[in-house]
Amino acid sequence: MKITIRQERYEDYKEAEAVVKHAFTKMEFSDQTEHELVARIRKSTAFIPELSLVAVDNSGIVGHILLSKIAIKGNDTAVESLALAPVSFLPEHQHKGIGSLLIREALKIAKELGHQSVIVLGHHEYYPKFGFEKASRWDINAPFEVPEEAFMALELEKNALQHVSGIVEYSSAFSE
Repeated sequence: MKITIRQERYEDYKEAEAVVKHAFTKMEFSDQTEHELVARIRKSTAFIPELSLVAVDNSGIVGHILLSKIAIKGNDTAVESLALAPVSFLPEHQHKGIGSLLIREALKIAKELGHQSVIVLGHHEYYPKFGFEKASRWDINAPFEVPEEAFMALELEKNALQHVSGIVEYSSAFSE
């Protein structure tokens, strides 16, 4: 099975949203609206088209990832960062490395575009393999109650978060 990772196109939107919806259907922690979040982010100022990627095989789209703009707000500062959310792939394609391919490519492109850091709320045993560490290391906190080990950050540039601390402010698309 050959997988190609490429930027999502407008004509991919419905198929990509179907993949996202299907990917989260049986997830216990999901509210089953991740596909709606993707649609809202695309319409927001937080959307970065180059960081909305799809995984494609000969059957069509089998995975999707989206990184969007967020801010880390301290007392008198606001630093731009990215949120990795969501990453999804069809359940029948689990354990085939599609999620890893999507994440690695999205992080590579984000770095090439000059972004400094990425925040993720996710599985504490999965994301560290990409370099994510507890965000609390930098005194970066979620705007809501989450387990400390599940809220993580990644520096795309060395020491990018060295003097950054505060609370992550997500796009309004996350709360609509």
